[in-house]
Amino acid sequence: MELIAQGVSHAYDQLAVLDSIDLTVHEGEILALIGPSGCGKSTLLGILGGLLRPNGGSVATRGAPPSGCLNPFTYVFQDFALLPWRTVAGNVALALEHHALPRAERGARIADVLAQTGLAEFAAALPKQLSGGMRQRVGIARALAVRPAVLLLDEPLSALDAQTRELLMEEFLALWMNARTTAVYVTHNLAEALRVADRVCVLSRRPGRIREIVAVDIPQAERVGDAAQAELVRLQARLWSLLKTEAQVADREIVHG
Repeated sequence: MELIAQGVSHAYDQLAVLDSIDLTVHEGEILALIGPSGCGKSTLLGILGGLLRPNGGSVATRGAPPSGCLNPFTYVFQDFALLPWRTVAGNVALALEHHALPRAERGARIADVLAQTGLAEFAAALPKQLSGGMRQRVGIARALAVRPAVLLLDEPLSALDAQTRELLMEEFLALWMNARTTAVYVTHNLAEALRVADRVCVLSRRPGRIREIVAVDIPQAERVGDAAQAELVRLQARLWSLLKTEAQVADREIVHG
């Protein structure tokens, strides 16, 4: 399913956050959103997913959800958003409880996504018993359980250490390549954006406008190889050249409103 944003603008009271965003997220691609702090990346993600109504413009979809889709849009958050009193399986089940599914199908979906994310043997564990990486795997499993048409990820790896982040990037890409779910991926990390995304959308400082959309033409499976490194370094330098000056200004900006 495609997402089409036309003229999207948004403000919180007198604080303009987004201005005239025209953006299409193509079916089956991962689009990364990057930009200076406070440029409206998470706000745009919320508007694309229907959590926020923009002050101006519109968001539309094109195409049908996949078979078995219960929620067209689902989120993976930075802070895991797990219920501490529920087990791993119970947290995944939460996404299914408001849908009229037979018990057997609900159980099958939970077992399937726990297996996909390497969590099957931890189904009865509580979040406090898990590492940060394992807790984020639960968040990903919960999102996948509804078989979404669009996956919206808000800095999903930023709270993790570098080694865990690398492992989860590999696992996320493996899951995505299997399902080819349309995804929007917010991150501050340029290397992370270039590792996962088909295209990288660079936003300006607040109010966020699209500065440029940079295509990453190397297949994801080939980006860890030596042959890809020179091109990835070039692309990262290009992204930083688009961001550096505005990031410096945004870092010193006082928020009014």
